Amino acid sequence: MSESAASGVRGISVATAFAGMRSVAPVVFRAGCPDCRGRFELAASALLLAVGASSRTTFYSFTCPDCGAAVRKPAGERIVELLTDGGVRTLRLHSTL
Repeated sequence: MSESAASGVRGISVATAFAGMRSVAPVVFRAGCPDCRGRFELAASALLLAVGASSRTTFYSFTCPDCGAAVRKPAGERIVELLTDGGVRTLRLHSTL
């Protein structure tokens, strides 16, 4: 006799366990282009976060969907946290010392 049957615990199916779950909407970030002044929403996959040793070397980047410009903006601690939690690809920059 299995342990669960002996203890009176019944197993449930995967379908039953996940029956009440809803799908989660994808994370999007609002951004703006300093070149064309366009405002838009970007998926996490459209952004790249680079974390350096200081605030001067920590930034996020994306390509403007309106004009095609390469955009790079500084990222403080809060921005880093939001982008990381939202699934943005992160590149850790290391010093060459």
